[in-house]
Amino acid sequence: MATRNGEAPSKTGDGETEVALAEAIQHEHELSFWQAAKLYPKAVGWSVFVSIGVIMLAFDPQIIGNMFAMPQFQKDFGFELDGEYVIPASWQTGLSLGNPIGQVVGALFSAYPLELFGRKWTFFGCVLLTAGLVFIQFFARSLEVLLVGELLGGLVLGCYVVIGPTYASEVCPMALRGYLTSYTNLCFVTGQLLGNGVTAGTSTLETHWAYSIPFALQWFWVAVIIPGIFFIPESPWWLLRKGRTEEARDALRLLSSTKVDVDATLAIIAETDRLELEMEAGSTYLDTIKGVNLRRTEISTGVYTTQVLSGIYLINYGTYFFEQAGLPTQDAFNMGIGFLAVGWVCTVISWFLIGRFGRRRIFNIGLLILIILMFIIGILDSIPGRPSGVAWAESALMLIWNGAYDLSIGPITFVILGECSATRVRSKTIAVATAAQAVVGIAMTVAIPYMINPAEANMQGKLGYFYGGLGVLCLIWGYFRIPETKGRTYEELDILFERRIPARQFKGYQVDVAAISAET
Repeated sequence: MATRNGEAPSKTGDGETEVALAEAIQHEHELSFWQAAKLYPKAVGWSVFVSIGVIMLAFDPQIIGNMFAMPQFQKDFGFELDGEYVIPASWQTGLSLGNPIGQVVGALFSAYPLELFGRKWTFFGCVLLTAGLVFIQFFARSLEVLLVGELLGGLVLGCYVVIGPTYASEVCPMALRGYLTSYTNLCFVTGQLLGNGVTAGTSTLETHWAYSIPFALQWFWVAVIIPGIFFIPESPWWLLRKGRTEEARDALRLLSSTKVDVDATLAIIAETDRLELEMEAGSTYLDTIKGVNLRRTEISTGVYTTQVLSGIYLINYGTYFFEQAGLPTQDAFNMGIGFLAVGWVCTVISWFLIGRFGRRRIFNIGLLILIILMFIIGILDSIPGRPSGVAWAESALMLIWNGAYDLSIGPITFVILGECSATRVRSKTIAVATAAQAVVGIAMTVAIPYMINPAEANMQGKLGYFYGGLGVLCLIWGYFRIPETKGRTYEELDILFERRIPARQFKGYQVDVAAISAET
């Protein structure tokens, strides 16, 4: 149990601490979703608030991808080809690369201020930088200037996807962990949906406001975040690791109701940190690939890159893809909105699956369904003569694919990210996984414009073969490597990884944390 003099909870020899710790862990296991939500309503609220940054991250590449299908943007930034204005594939690639390249650097860099200054003030710094960098995009009147704005903006936006899941996984109890970390995916879909809605609304304008308005709307989120940022409680995990035990206790009080035993919660945090120290778990980037952490980083990186390899980057080109598949421009924009609206609803529905089924099952079964849908799309596009109804059939299947994605590997990836990373290197593990995902995303960003551009490969629905094949490889990996982490405390997960339990045995393995703590 935590002491009252500001010291971190320590090990004692009389067994009292072990009993209290066992009771605290048992209590956390017994909490239902609704009980946890009532005990930690402020933790839920602040986690949702910090995740707004992910909405900004998703909004930016979505509007860029849609602008390639926007007549006024094509006219102002493109060249004429067969009576129509076209953005060169090379520039489509360059502009789309700005964000993921920035994410690689930004994600890796973010771990340093997160460790030095904490989650709260790193978030604040990123919001201020975003507010300034949007000016470059807003006033850009050439592809060169716009590319600079996208690249610099991506550097900051890449930080949000590390901050959001890290904060959510550290301020909520186990019963809420899956929901609040998977909320990151809902923020992604929300940003993409808003991007589609805004560009669909401005696409008919015949002035620069057709693309300037979407850029300007990024300031809206800045205006929402700044007033509340000073009231965000800092992560108690970070505060405890910095030796600021009393501040960690105060942060827990701010995150929970008066019914929560703050000292017992602090004892669990301290014991988990102590156990990782005894396991020689450091807190540098090198430590993410040392010992058992190598496996944990591999899993985190693997599930995140699977999102890209399964075909999710097509969403950024959704409107353009539908247009090239044969739909009229306005129908393509409308289909893009419907595409993401389905994803938004399915992400919410996924929370019921997360509460009922395990992480491993949701990920692997969901991925299998995505693979099947991709192959069907490819087969339809291979019909000789390509009948007129194929374009609508492919578009409908992409809607179903997106729904299946947001029921499964979309949200569950962020849950696995938070649960498989060790607490001492969580921000760095998520940063490495984000950077790896962005690197694979860069490859897709280079390839997709050439694969769907009518002046290049013009693959249309045959992309289904490409992504279906990649998905098969990911499914084989996922079956053998992804463990079941549902219903485990961070300390239990540390022990399971330390004992090198095979992925398929995680679910049924019994762990006596109190006994292990007494031994060590």
